[in-house]
Amino acid sequence: MNDVLKSIDEIVGSYLLPGLGVTVNDIGGQWKTENSAGGYKIGITLDAPLDGIKPLIADELKALIMTVSGVDGIDITLHAFIQVHIPCGKNSPIPGVKNIIAVASGKGGVGKSTTSVNLALALTKEGAKVGILDADIYGPSIPMMLGIDDGVRPEQVDGKYFRPIISHGVQSLSMGNLVTEKTPIVWRGPKASGALLQLFQNTIWNDLDYLIVDLPPGTGDIQLTLAQNIPVTGAVIVTTPQDIALLDAQKAIEMFNKVNVPVLGVVENMSVHTCSACGHSEHIFGEEGGARIAQTYDSVLLGTLPLALSIREHVDGGNPSVVADPEGAVAMEYRCVARRVAVNLALMEKSSVIPVVS
Repeated sequence: MNDVLKSIDEIVGSYLLPGLGVTVNDIGGQWKTENSAGGYKIGITLDAPLDGIKPLIADELKALIMTVSGVDGIDITLHAFIQVHIPCGKNSPIPGVKNIIAVASGKGGVGKSTTSVNLALALTKEGAKVGILDADIYGPSIPMMLGIDDGVRPEQVDGKYFRPIISHGVQSLSMGNLVTEKTPIVWRGPKASGALLQLFQNTIWNDLDYLIVDLPPGTGDIQLTLAQNIPVTGAVIVTTPQDIALLDAQKAIEMFNKVNVPVLGVVENMSVHTCSACGHSEHIFGEEGGARIAQTYDSVLLGTLPLALSIREHVDGGNPSVVADPEGAVAMEYRCVARRVAVNLALMEKSSVIPVVS
């Protein structure tokens, strides 16, 4: 290897990804450098979808590489290829799914489902193929949040399997797609757990990089069924800064620790409210609670979302913030959360298992 190529390799490998605190080498990036008529061409493949910052990455790398003596020109192409990472336990892979991310909270009403749909949509915007499974059997809300009309049913295959419903580019399935909005699910725990397993095992997911699982609040049957039977790659914990919510979030983290599911980080919702009339900002539910609990458990704060009317209006209308206002501050924060989740997952050990694509 000549000195120019060696210098380029060192620059690429040690390059710190913007806002993510990791290098290309850290997340197992691969690249190939070739001579071309105009200088050099570099193709870089990353184990995380980072479409939102690709232009910035390319510009910064170009500037660094152009300082190398002997480089007259540089062309950089960035790709994402999401790897399969080692899941919990010895559970068999889900066909068509590379990585499963559980979104959980110990307490209801903290914005977990809102986070789930916006995270799924943000990962899609970043360039990944994403699905979302609504594991809240008793109170499914994902269909409404994704704008799927009541009465829309998934396509059945061979009378046993379901094809997920696609909305906003995300594959999804929920118990809410199988019953009407006014039909209560009155089941004991084992039956609900069995229904969850059927949703996992009987859904024909189409080559997903990530499957987001929106869990119900708490640490009960559904959560244990998931941990014991499904190869969960990692978990995202959702909380508000309120002390009571933090206590319950702590229980959720402890549960995942006990079943050996890595916690990828914490999302803090309702962190601050800004008055639409006067512009005054106030921490109604407390301040920096998400950061404290992340630090306590040696995890990371993935992002903070405000207590904003628009977030509620968007999900109620079936157009979550990431698609309703894609250039807005809330959507940009969800995009940052998505990139951090993807990078933290990419830091995990890779698996040699290749999931069967249905």
